[in-house]
Amino acid sequence: MRSGAKVAVIGGVFIIVAGGVGYGAYSLVGGDGGGLGSESKSTEVRTGPLSTEEIKTTAEDFLAAWADGKDPERAASFTNNAAEAQDAVAGYSEQAHITGAVITPGEATGAKVPFTVKATVKFGELSKPLSYASELTVVRGLTNGKPLVDWTPTVIHPKLEKNTHLITGKSDTPPIKAVDRNGTELTAEKYPSLAPVLDQLREKYGEKAGGESGVETWIQTDGGDVTRSTVLTLSKGESGELKTTLDAKVQAAAEQAVKKYSEASVAAVRPSTGEIVAVANNRKDGFNAAMLGKQAPGSTMKIVTAAMLLEKGLVGAGKPAECPKTVMYQGTSFHNLDNFDIKGGTFTQSFARSCNTAFIKLIDDTKDDHALPKFAGEVFGLGLDWQSGVASADGSVPEADGGGAAAQYIGQGTVQMNVLNIASVTATTKDGTFRQPVIVPRDLDDRELAVAERQLPGAVGQQLRDMMRATASWGTGQKAMAGLGGDKGAKTGSAEVDGQETSNSWFTGFQDDLAAAASVESGGHGGDAAGPVVAAVLSAG
Repeated sequence: MRSGAKVAVIGGVFIIVAGGVGYGAYSLVGGDGGGLGSESKSTEVRTGPLSTEEIKTTAEDFLAAWADGKDPERAASFTNNAAEAQDAVAGYSEQAHITGAVITPGEATGAKVPFTVKATVKFGELSKPLSYASELTVVRGLTNGKPLVDWTPTVIHPKLEKNTHLITGKSDTPPIKAVDRNGTELTAEKYPSLAPVLDQLREKYGEKAGGESGVETWIQTDGGDVTRSTVLTLSKGESGELKTTLDAKVQAAAEQAVKKYSEASVAAVRPSTGEIVAVANNRKDGFNAAMLGKQAPGSTMKIVTAAMLLEKGLVGAGKPAECPKTVMYQGTSFHNLDNFDIKGGTFTQSFARSCNTAFIKLIDDTKDDHALPKFAGEVFGLGLDWQSGVASADGSVPEADGGGAAAQYIGQGTVQMNVLNIASVTATTKDGTFRQPVIVPRDLDDRELAVAERQLPGAVGQQLRDMMRATASWGTGQKAMAGLGGDKGAKTGSAEVDGQETSNSWFTGFQDDLAAAASVESGGHGGDAAGPVVAAVLSAG
């Protein structure tokens, strides 16, 4: 097809109209799909970069065949994965019941061609318009050298992933009206971060909430227990009310706070109950990293390490603690930020200023490289099977040896956490007892909550809280926590990630009966980016 031509469908026949805009629009209105291909007459296998004409023509041919809808096999022939593409194109009309699609390409950027889809979903007597934008990429075939659409499910719909497809029908689970602790409705429109959480709550508790199913278009996962995601609602059905532990006011503050930073997450928990008060993310991929993330938490992990060292009697909050610029442990060298040291200081000073070496140099005295993983599970409930009501990653401190074990003391190496885990660590510190975080009441389904083997010893907890108070008052958390009153404490963290120039920013803190933690990828020092996020959430609580 010529550059600048417009393709329309009249009576099932594609008509080229000279002087059209872009590639034109392709309409799913019937026809035999004949005459759309552009087979090369040469047997020569082409190599090298794609030409502008190859990209435009391939995109035109695929989109036209897809829009025609009568021959999924033909549409798939323009891709580099014909088997998967054919199933997806066929399912578009047969399973998703999408009809009357008009696909309009935009201007190509390199090999990428954006396009918009405007269509109608019809199921029985119900119908509703559906529109969205996606893009495709044209590549050269590995064996034949032909320009082909690089197949990925996102070509059909931007929210599709591997092993998922669109389907329209009567929903298996009724809709829910999720409300906060005070009865305020929680919607994905008002609280975007809750979208994946609300989907899971509906999937798990829709029937218990007493609603009646409606008709929807959703993303279905082929096997596994992955939560479905609603794309379009044709008939709402009747919603059942589901009460959560969230607080709409704190959730709103969390949503606003994470918007200030890309790739940011925050979670807040009530120390006295374990109730999750807020969970928010600002991520391009929509991933619920606040509950499912797995990253090194940096020096926020020192809360757990300090508790273990205090319990073993190896340190005391007011006792002297060495904080040299560097320290070596079994061939691995560790240093403090900017190689600072503290001469004649106490353990509280090392904690408040986040001295790495003061912690690592004590690992020999524990006489057990595996002491920290054991303590983390026994007292802080990390690594246990949390049953919050939705899916979560529950923290991991695997056994390690040598330099790997030492790295765990400062939240590096193999330690894997998310902000809900660290908020729970702070909540346990504040209350003295691990209370497994929950987002819906336990009595909703009588699920078995995780229980730690033992409490945080009273004297240890008191010293730990005092050290966190010092961090918030004059240590590395002072700036972020300055505007908060009441009983407050904090701990900062900067987690180094391989291949990343700037460290991830971590921060956790408590104010009275609320604990929160936040992370900002590539945010730098803990108090600079994650700190203000935590402070905003605590202030709202």
